[in-house]
Amino acid sequence: MPTRAVLFCKPLSFLPASLLLFALLGAPAVHADEYTDVNRLISAGQFPQALTRAEKYLAAKPRDPQMRFLKGVIQSGTAQTAEAMETFAQLNRDFPELPEPYNNLAVLYAGLGQFDKARESLEMAIRLNPRYAVAHENLGDVHARLASQSYSRALQLNAANASLPPKLALVNQLLTPAAKAVAPARAP
Repeated sequence: MPTRAVLFCKPLSFLPASLLLFALLGAPAVHADEYTDVNRLISAGQFPQALTRAEKYLAAKPRDPQMRFLKGVIQSGTAQTAEAMETFAQLNRDFPELPEPYNNLAVLYAGLGQFDKARESLEMAIRLNPRYAVAHENLGDVHARLASQSYSRALQLNAANASLPPKLALVNQLLTPAAKAVAPARAP
């Protein structure tokens, strides 16, 4: 289930997140070209080439968090969900101070309908970086999805409750891609 159109405005904001990760880790400038090249290939949708470059780099530097993150993004982009989840989960274990892998793992959980796990992962990302706007937005989307599920279940249990259909309709409107497309711009 692709999460881009259904749940998150910016499900895998890998360019800003990867650049932030790059800045956080203070990666040496000599490696910047490798990261830039892989990011460029990802942006162009050239996932096989990006994966080849990332794996070649990781063969020499297997613990590099930046390139491992990019590998997870590539795996996500090529529907290798289980592999991407493992890549991000391993990054969380090896580098628990980085919020970006938690965010991306949450997107994958949400895509599988595992909204409680997605919520937990996003809450961790936000604890690590309270100013991580994408994680806050994604957490709001997860809460909306959970609200939709709760209202739907309540309506199944009590179809006579007249207050439930408008609530369900409103939450579901938030979750449709068209609603996001016409949403007012947010102040910076």
